[in-house]
Amino acid sequence: MKAFRIDISAWTASFRYPNLISGVQPTLDVPPISTVLGLLNAAAGNYLEHHQLEIGYYFQYQMKTFDLETIYQFEDNKGRPSNNTKSNIIQREFLFDVQLSLYLKDEQLVQHLRKPYYDILLGRSGDLAKVGIPKEIDLNEVPKASRIKGQIVPLKNNQLPGKIQALPKYFSNDFPRKNIGTEPYSIIGYNVIDRVTNTPAFTDASQGRNGIDIYFHQLDFSQYV
Repeated sequence: MKAFRIDISAWTASFRYPNLISGVQPTLDVPPISTVLGLLNAAAGNYLEHHQLEIGYYFQYQMKTFDLETIYQFEDNKGRPSNNTKSNIIQREFLFDVQLSLYLKDEQLVQHLRKPYYDILLGRSGDLAKVGIPKEIDLNEVPKASRIKGQIVPLKNNQLPGKIQALPKYFSNDFPRKNIGTEPYSIIGYNVIDRVTNTPAFTDASQGRNGIDIYFHQLDFSQYV
């Protein structure tokens, strides 16, 4: 199968766990689909309503550690933030020297990434990323992938070993934004051992030592529009 691969790199990245607001802030080892789709929105400069989107990605990093961060908390004033604030210090986990490889078949999305409209971020506002030149590559289909790593895969019908976390696929374009398509996913780090599965995928032989099997997500949000 032919696809476009776009490598996006950054010094740091952080992908917070949903619903964790206070206390120590850990990071997911792989960005959720909603984060990747938000990245595409930033590149396009507007909200994209994806219909029959096929997308895969692989994420790796060199190190994971914690940093101290000052945050400012606003008091609630009948549903609106008041002028009264207080500072607090929290521990935030982050990833260092990261790379996200996107695999796309839609050439229009690839064109957006050639000249992004807004800054591309891998997580928070300080995680500014650099977008590489898209490359057209050939991916070989494998019916039973053994090297799925650095990815998230739906738990349903796959049951791949990893950290299990409920994650939204996307967010609505109204305010307040609503979660779309939340379901449990296996979060599989880039450094796990090879394991034969019953999950079909496509191999990128140029990734890693022996290649990486890329799981393609089939996304269609037409029912939510």
